[in-house]
Amino acid sequence: MAGTLKEQLNSITPALREMQLRKEERVKQFRVVQGQIHKISAEIAGRTEYNDSSSAVWVNENDLSLKKLEEYQNELQRLHSEKSDRLQRVEKYMSRIKNLSATLGMDSSLIITKVHPSLNELSGLSKNISDGILEKLDSTVKALELEKQTRLDKLQQLGRALANLWHLMDTPYEDCQQFLHVTSLSSMASAEISSPGSLTPDIVLQISRAEEEAASRKVIMEKVEKWILACDEERWLEEYSRDENRYSVSRGAHKNLKRAERARVMVNKIPALVDLLISKTRNWEEERKKVFLYDEVPLLAMLEEYNMLRKEKEEEKQREREQKKAQSKVVTQHESPFGTRPGTSSHRLFDKSSNGGFGNATPLNRRLSLGVQQMGSNSISSPTESISFVKGGRKPHGQRKYTQKGFSYHLREDTVSVVSSFSGPFSP
Repeated sequence: MAGTLKEQLNSITPALREMQLRKEERVKQFRVVQGQIHKISAEIAGRTEYNDSSSAVWVNENDLSLKKLEEYQNELQRLHSEKSDRLQRVEKYMSRIKNLSATLGMDSSLIITKVHPSLNELSGLSKNISDGILEKLDSTVKALELEKQTRLDKLQQLGRALANLWHLMDTPYEDCQQFLHVTSLSSMASAEISSPGSLTPDIVLQISRAEEEAASRKVIMEKVEKWILACDEERWLEEYSRDENRYSVSRGAHKNLKRAERARVMVNKIPALVDLLISKTRNWEEERKKVFLYDEVPLLAMLEEYNMLRKEKEEEKQREREQKKAQSKVVTQHESPFGTRPGTSSHRLFDKSSNGGFGNATPLNRRLSLGVQQMGSNSISSPTESISFVKGGRKPHGQRKYTQKGFSYHLREDTVSVVSSFSGPFSP
C-alpha cells in the first residue's frame, strides 16, 4: 500500500464505518430476535412482569454471525408455533367452558375470569398461556362435564320416576306436555345434549318438584280412585235395590246378592273416605299454595258438592220414610175406623163353632149373628173384616151403665154403622 499512514487511514475509514454500521444492524437484529424470544418464553412461562424493552436485551457481540442469528430465528419460530398451539388450546378450553356453562345455566365469563383475569376478553390483557393456566382450564372443563353428567343423571332419574307416576295415574297428555322436553332426555347421552339451558338448576328443580308433587298427588289420587269406585257401587246398589225381582231364583242372582253385600260395605265407608280426602286435600293445598285439580276441576269442590248431594239424598230418603209411615197410619185407620177403646175387655164377643156357626153364642151374640146374616153375604167380605166388625162393635166397660134394652139399641146402631163402612151404601 503506497502513501503515507494518514493517507492509508483515510482510505480504510469508510470501510470501517461501513463495517460498524453493519455490526450495529446485526446487533439490532439479534436484539429484536432475542427480545421476542424472551417475551414469548415469558408468556409461555406465565411471567407477566417481563420488560419488553429491546434495550434491556443483552446481545453477545462476540458472535454476531448469520449462523447464530439463524439459530435465534429458528428458536423464535418454534416459540411462535408453541404459542399459537397454546392459544388454540386456550381458545378451545374457553369455547368448551362457554358451551357447558350455557347448557348448565352458568355465567361463563365469571368462570373464565376465575381461572385467570387475562383470559377475559374485556380485560385487554395478553392471555396467559402457561402450563398452569392450561391445567386449570382443563380441570375446569372436567368439573363442568362432571356437573353436567351429574345433573343429567339426576334429571333422567327424576324424569323416569315422573313418567312412571304419569303412567300409574293415567295423567292426561296436556298435563305431561310441558315436561316432554325434559323426559326426552332420559335416553340421551351427555355428549348429545348441548342446547342452552337444558340442564339448568331451575330445570332440575322444576322436575324435582314435579316428581315430588306427583308422588304427593299419588297418595290422594289412590283414595280418589277408591271414592269413585265406591260411588259407582253406590249407584249400582241403588238400581239393584229398585229391582223388584232381585230375590227371584234366576241365573246369576246369588252373584248379585254377594256384590250387593260388598257394595253396602263400600258405601258405608264413603263418608269417612270423603272426610279423609277433604282433610288431605286441604293440607296439600295449604303446603303448596295451589289448588288440587282432578280432571281440571278443583277436587275440594267435587268433594263438597258430593257431600251436599249425599245430604240432600239422605234428607229425601228420610222424608220418603216419614211419608210412607204416615200413609201406613192412614191405611190402618181406614181399615179399623173404630179401633180398640180403652178399658175394653180382651175376650171375644162370640166364638165360632167348628162348622162356622154360632151355636154356642149368647142371646145377644145370636142377635148380632142374625143381623149380620140378614145383611147378606156381601156385607163382610173376609175374616179380617169380620174381626174388625166384631171389635168395632164393642163398648168400653165404662159405658155399661145403660139398661139391657138401651145397650142393645146402641149396639145395633153401631153394628149397622160398622157394616155400612165395610159394605158400602145399601137399603135397610
